Order: sequence, then C-alpha cells, then structure tokens
Amino acid sequence: MSKQNASGHTPMMQQYLRIKAQHPDQLVFYRMGDFYELFYDDAKKAAELLDISLTARGKSAGEPIPMAGIPYHAAEGYVGKIVRAGESVVICEQVGDPATSKGPVERAVARIITPGTVSDEALLDENRDNLLVALNQVGDEYGFAIVDIASGRFSLMQVDNQDTLISELERLRPSETLFNEESPLATLLEKRKGLRPQAPWHFESDTANELLRQQFKVKDLSGFGCDHLPVAITAAGCLLQYAKDTQRTALPHIRRIQIEQHNDCVALDAATRKNLEIDQNLSGGFDNTLAKVIDKCRTPMGSRLLRRWLHRPIQDRATLLARQASIQWLQNNYKFEEIQKPLKNIGDIERILARIALRSARPRDLERLKSALASLPELQSQLKTTDAPLISELAIQISQFPELSDLLLKAIIDNPPVVIRDGGVIAEGFDEELDELRGISENAGAYLIELETRERERTGIATLKVGYNRVHGYFIEIGKAQNAELPAEYIRRQTLKNAERYITPELKEFEDKALSAKSRALAREKALYEQLLETLAAELSPLQDSSAAIAELDVLNNLAERASTLDYVPPTLTEEPQIKIQRGRHPVVETVLDDPFVANDLDLDNERKMLIITGPNMGGKSTYMRQAALITLLAHIGSYVPASAATIGIVDKIFTRMGSSDDLAGGRSTFMVEMTETANIMHNATARSLVLMDEVGRGTSTFDGLSLAWACAENLARETNAFTLFATHYFELTSLPDQAANVFNVHLTAVEHNDHIVFLHEVKDGPASQSYGLQVAQLAGVPLNVIEQAKAKLNQLEQDVAVGAQMIAPPPPVQNDMFAAPEHKAIKELKKISPDDLSPKQALEHLYALKDLL
Repeated sequence: MSKQNASGHTPMMQQYLRIKAQHPDQLVFYRMGDFYELFYDDAKKAAELLDISLTARGKSAGEPIPMAGIPYHAAEGYVGKIVRAGESVVICEQVGDPATSKGPVERAVARIITPGTVSDEALLDENRDNLLVALNQVGDEYGFAIVDIASGRFSLMQVDNQDTLISELERLRPSETLFNEESPLATLLEKRKGLRPQAPWHFESDTANELLRQQFKVKDLSGFGCDHLPVAITAAGCLLQYAKDTQRTALPHIRRIQIEQHNDCVALDAATRKNLEIDQNLSGGFDNTLAKVIDKCRTPMGSRLLRRWLHRPIQDRATLLARQASIQWLQNNYKFEEIQKPLKNIGDIERILARIALRSARPRDLERLKSALASLPELQSQLKTTDAPLISELAIQISQFPELSDLLLKAIIDNPPVVIRDGGVIAEGFDEELDELRGISENAGAYLIELETRERERTGIATLKVGYNRVHGYFIEIGKAQNAELPAEYIRRQTLKNAERYITPELKEFEDKALSAKSRALAREKALYEQLLETLAAELSPLQDSSAAIAELDVLNNLAERASTLDYVPPTLTEEPQIKIQRGRHPVVETVLDDPFVANDLDLDNERKMLIITGPNMGGKSTYMRQAALITLLAHIGSYVPASAATIGIVDKIFTRMGSSDDLAGGRSTFMVEMTETANIMHNATARSLVLMDEVGRGTSTFDGLSLAWACAENLARETNAFTLFATHYFELTSLPDQAANVFNVHLTAVEHNDHIVFLHEVKDGPASQSYGLQVAQLAGVPLNVIEQAKAKLNQLEQDVAVGAQMIAPPPPVQNDMFAAPEHKAIKELKKISPDDLSPKQALEHLYALKDLL
C-alpha cells in the first residue's frame, strides 16, 4: 500500500502497514493485548488455514478491515499448523510501555518463523532433521549449504551434475530451500515445496566469506578445508544471513563447518531411496520401512543420526569395522541393556542446547537437561571397561558437568510450568531475594497478624488493629478513646470520626515491598532464568560435543540391541568385489510375516556379475532383490545384517529400477519415468555398483520392451560389468548366459496343484519353467469366466507360435533371434543327426527318440 493511501488509516493501522510492507510474503502476527491479530489478506489466509473466524475491525481509510485473531498464549499450536502448511510467520510484539506511550504502543518484529528455521519442540518431528538449504549454481557447479537450526549442524557440499544435485536433495528433503533466482536452478526446482528465491547479491562471494569468518571467529576458512568449494561458500553466505534475519539473534550454536564429499558415501539416487523404503514407504507413510524396524534408539537425536546414516551409507572400511567392533562389545554380556537406561533419561539435549543458544529454551527444557546431566555419571561408569576403540573415543568425548548439574538441581523445581511467563520455575532456596519477595507476597496476612500482636504488646492498646485499603494502603488504627502515649515512629496517615490511622517506617517498608512484591518476584525470577541460560550458553561447546557423542553411542547401542533381538550377523567387509549372502532375509518383510521367512542365498563376484531372475508374479523376485540391496546398505553403515553369513565388498553406488509410477504433473508417463531411471543407471553405474532392474521394458509393446530389456542387460553385463539382479518376464533373456560368461539364470520356485499356485519363495539355479500368470490372476480374484477365456486364448496363441516355429527357417547359428519362439528340443536333436553316417537300426532309434520328444 502506498504511503499516500496509508496516511488515511488510523495510527495503529499505519504502524501495522509499515511492518507488513517489510514482510509482504509472510503472515504477520500483530500483538494487540492478549491476542495476535492478522489483517487484510493475511487474515483471509489464516482463517482458511486455521479454520478460525474471519471478522472485521471497524473501518480504516473508509473500508472494513478483514481481521482474524488468536490468543497469544495459544499461539504455538496455530503457528505450527501454518508452518507445516509451508507458510512463514512474523511475530510482532509490543516493545513499548502502554503507560508511557503516546499513541499506539510501539511494536517490533521479535522473530520470523519459517519451515526451515523452526526450533520449537512442538513444531518439529523429533525423529527427523529439519533442514534449511541454500543452493547456488555457477557454470556446471552446484553449491549446497545445509543447516539444522534446531541442532546447529552446518555443512557444505559441491557437486558437478544435475543427477547428483537431485539425489542429494532427495536425501536431505529440506523443509525450505533458498536459491539464486537468476540461476537456472529456478526451472530445475520449480515443483519442490518450500522454495524461497533470493536476489543474486545474497550470493556474493566476498560477503559470504566475511559472514562465515565472523560466525566462526576465524581469520580465514582454510582450517575448515572448504577452499575448493567456492560455489558452496556463496550459498553458505546466503544461508547464514537468512538464518540470522529470521532468528533475530546470534547463532552461537553453529560452531563449525562440516564438509560433505559426495564420493565418500554409497550413492543412492532418488528412485533407489524411494524403492528401498528406507524411512518412508511407497504410500508416503512411515510404517513398514527399514527405519521403523531398525530404529529403537533411546534418544531422539540418536534416531535422527541413524536416519542420516541410512540415507548416507559410507565407503570407509576402517570406520565400518570400528562400528562393528563397537556393536560386538555392546553385545557381550548384553551390555547394551545396561546402557539403555541412562540413555533414555538423557532425552533430546541436542535440540535443547540449540534453544538455549537461541535464548528460547523453556523451563521444561532445563528440567530435561537437569535429568540428562544427572545421568552422565552412570553412563560414564558403563563405558569404563570397553576395549572397543570407537566406544573409548566416545567415552572421552562425553564429559560430565557436575557444576552445571548441581546448579540446575538447585535452580529448577521438579515438573515446572511450560513457560516462564507466570513464574513458579525457580526453586525455593536458590535465591534469597526471590524467597523474600515470594514470602512477602504469599505471607502478607501472617505478617500483618504478627505485627498487630507485637504492636499491641508494645503499646498496651488492646484494640489496636492493622489494616489495608486501596486508597491509603497499610495502616495501624487506634480509637480516639485511647489516650495512651504512642511511640515516636507512629506517623498520622488519616483521621476518622472515631479513630486515627498511623504508619510506621517498618510498615511503610513492608507496604512498599508487599504492593510490588508479586511483580518484582516475577521480574527477579525472569532475571535469574536469563542468568541460567547465560551460564549454560557459556558451556555450549563441550555440551554439544557430548551431545554428538551420546547420539552416536545411542545408534551403536541400538544396532547391538537390534542385532541380538533380530538375529543379525556381522558381515565380512572386503575390498574384493563380491556380494555373497548366505540365508539372507528381508529386514522389513520378515517382521510383518506370520509365517517363517524363506531365507535365500546370493552369490555375486567377478565371475558371476549378473543374475537373470525369472519366476511368477508374487513369487518373491522383488523381495529377493530388495533384501540384497538392504543387506548391502546395512553393511555400509556398520550394522549387522539379516543373514546367517555375509561377505560384502565395498560398493560405490546402489541403483534400483523397480515398480511403476508416473509423473503426470511433469508430463511423464509411466514408461517415460521407467526409461529416465534406466538411463540414469546406464550413465552412472560402475563395476563396483549394485544394480536392481525389475521388469524393464514392460511399459511398451512386446518387441520394443524385449529389445530394450535385452540391450540393457547386455550392456550391464558386458560394458558396465556391475553387480546386477535383473528380474524379467521376458523368457528370451534366459538365453543371455549362453553369450556372456558372467551372467547366470536363477528363478523363484512355485508349484501348481489343482489349478492353484503355491509360492515356495526359494531361489534356485536355472530359468523358470513357466510364469503362472493365469493362476496369479485367479488368486487375485479375477472372475472364473475371464480366467477360462484367457486359458482358451493362451492355448490358441501357443498353437500359433508352434506352427509358426515349424514354418520359419531356423536362424543362423551366429546369434539367437530373441524374437523367435524357443526352438523345440526335437529340432535341436535333428540338427545334430548326420543321416549318411547312420545305420538303419540307428536311424530307427533316432526316429523313435524324436517322436518321444514331440
């Protein structure tokens, strides 16, 4: 709204419009007394999002003002709903004194809450990171800066292609993404949620370097090892400034830069993360996922770290072996059970420390921190006897804080109120002045009775009374009939018809204290609370280091418990390229089955790089493939795996092309999505990659699909040489092992009984004998008349193929024709016969044999 138009509004609305003009795209919560009010379009949007009434506040500039409001003490729930909807909220508080203000009370923006910068406990999922990401592009380089405001983790990454960019965004799943609005990123990111385009000057290199140096109090950034990441540094500058602007405070809990190297991890593209259902199932929920099965961490920060591990498995064999050794030690004598109790009492101190740094910690945060610090000695005692090097390192990093623990024990009452606003948080005996003020406020009546008794004895006046009224305050009242000589300190305050009222210095002092004791007690309590936060913030660095170590210990302890409970074994990790699994199981499927899970072996090495997997639908092909990938993934986070034994070489990437889905909004059909995912694999897989390909080519005509499936399989076997599980219903592909020495056939078993199919789920060598498609259709409930029609049509088609096979001359022996019907065994035998070399008796025997074959 222009200044000219704004001049027609009331002073209060002029103030609102000035603030709103600075935040046009955010909902302004404008404090008015006990409510936050929203006006105009903000009010309309809030009424819709929050399902609250839309009203009007009189008129301003001659027009009704749309208005919606919420009670300030209940704002947290409403703000959470708005932020989860992807909107941002500007909290505008009264900063002036209503008693001294002329005109509207002065207001100022206290905080901006955006989806990526929330730190309040009620607005966050305790088991998932809430990330703010900034992106910049310069040429073919993409720079990431990533921050979790709720924990203080800050990291940089730089990649050089779009596929990796998209893969990393899928891993991070940021709640909010800042990007240079003049870069090509705008088109690439346009369908993602939480996008915040930023002007290009926010990504200026010199400014970014200066902001980072100020934040980390260093002369230059070389100590962080990020000199080779110039594009990521520009993104970091934008990110840091945005975080400071929204928090309206310094960010002391962001203390270091972590550099993430894409090549250090086992790469998982977006399709792989989705298909493996790592922490989100195909329906978008969280049940029946790997994280749901594997995560029994005792702290929320442990759960978040475990998910980071699952989404970023690593290739560093030494680190993985150290984790395995830690799990083994924790399993010995069920040590993990002893550690679970102190871990459970520690809670989410990572996020509590962040709120302390941001000065937004609540009383119950400090109570939980008190409990956590009190549990550290017990935790330390459990770690004294370790011979696992990684556990020893974590034990050293987990400090004890006896002084802070004692301070919080004395300062904070048990079960304090949610907020400090009304007091009642600081324990009795912690501060003498506060105790005195509380005593005055709470025990004024008892004091006045005691004073009255004492003054009666001192003056000898039995009718002396101590009283109070709002006009004159406290007084001592003596009837005029009493002519006793009064003490000199009695000063006349008021004369009545039959009595005189006096004040004494002692009573005046009590009056001054009593009348303001409650407000002064509250002010004193808030000051003490702020001092507590300052004291804790001064120890932020070692507290955060301890928190990080506790989270890692929790993950390792959790993996030890899961291994014992679920019967997992430590995989042998080797640099030799191989994936050998004995009696492997799917970690999720086995937990939901009522019947025992059918375990299967997998044997892949340099001489056996690809398995062509055939068998009926629902026979277990997809489960078998996915369990291979999940076992490999678990091995690359240092976990034990669901198998009787496993030897796994370090892989660099895991790819999956499974299932069917479309992207109609993006203009991509199911087949287009399938081919896009296939193309990504063809371009990026290496000889050290694990590739899962399921039903490639099924989205188009038979010959097109078969051609594509054959070509992809042959390329992966001959050119890429990746470890590949290739499931297909194109039986023609089972002849590929005849042409490539490193390709083998396996099949999932099933048997047919009285037109019904029984799935055995066992993996056997060789191709499947039939597909059982009609039996599966019948099992799914397809009407019997349709099944009978399908059987008749199948018989007709099979006869046509047989006749065609007799009419078509056999293909040249150089290469099989993958489009021809499978050659009959009788024809193969006939080709071997040389009639001129046969005796009449031999010829007759061959004729009978051929007749038997037919």
